[in-house]
This record gives sequence, C-alpha cells and structure tokens, in this order.
Amino acid sequence: MTGPIELPPSCPPAGRPGGELAATAASRLDRLGGPLLTAAAVGALSVALHVRDPHSSGSWGYCPWYALTGYYCPGCGGLRAVNDLTNGDLVGAAGSNLVFVVSIPLLVFLWGRWTRLAWVGPAEQPRTTTVPPRDRSGLWIAVFTVVMLAFAVLRNLPGSWLAP
Repeated sequence: MTGPIELPPSCPPAGRPGGELAATAASRLDRLGGPLLTAAAVGALSVALHVRDPHSSGSWGYCPWYALTGYYCPGCGGLRAVNDLTNGDLVGAAGSNLVFVVSIPLLVFLWGRWTRLAWVGPAEQPRTTTVPPRDRSGLWIAVFTVVMLAFAVLRNLPGSWLAP
C-alpha cells in the first residue's frame, strides 16, 4: 500500500466526536430555545391566570391607562379573557377582549412557523442577481396599529358591546 488512507465524506473529522450530527443537534437546541421558552412562559402565565382570577377587582393590579384616563385600552380585559379561556368559556373571553381572542389562531400560527424555522435551521440562500423581495413588515405594523386604534375607539363609545 502506498499513500494515505482516505476516509469517505460521511465520516466525522478527527477530534470532533459525532461530527456534523452532534453540531446540528446542538445548534438545533440553541435555535429552539426562543420558541420553547415562549411556550413555557405562556403556559405558566395561563396557569397563573387560571389559579388567581383576574375578575376580582385589583387581583392583578389595575390598568394604568384606564386609571389615568378613564378609557379602555386595547388590552383591557386580556387577563380576564385568558382566565375565561382556561375555564373553557369562549363567549366570556370574547366579551372580555374580542381582538385578543380573535388573534389567538394567528399567534399560534406564527409561533408554529417560528418553531418550524428554528427546527429546520436557516436556509442557504442561492446566489442570484435578482432583487430581493420587499420587506412587508411595515405594512403589517400599520395594519396592526389601525386595528388596535379602531378597536380602542369602538370599545369606548357609549353603550359599546366591545367594552370589557
């Protein structure tokens, strides 16, 4: 035999036990940290809101906006809505904060997408000379702002059914 022995490309490099597989698993766990921590925090807060009922006045403090202005903010009733949802009362939750309840499927979808992207990892971008797609985050921020402002105005009208 003459010359060095060549290893097939699937073998890990010397000095790195497990090679790319171990590195991939470690980096995947690092990438999943954000989505998993978010899920744990939402779960813990939901349990806390289930145990300590926010329907009792002042049990979780008072809304600073409502205390200062006497008007409901778009978030008023959100804690009561979570409590109602943990008790299986969808109608009560919608009565507390309709926009929050309606936004839950979107929030779950976005969290699932974030988790999937963290699991798969960053995609390698092909080298092209085309113009990258426009960032539409400004549009979504504007839509969110308009919806929240409209909701805040509508729920503060006299006799509004949107008031918490």
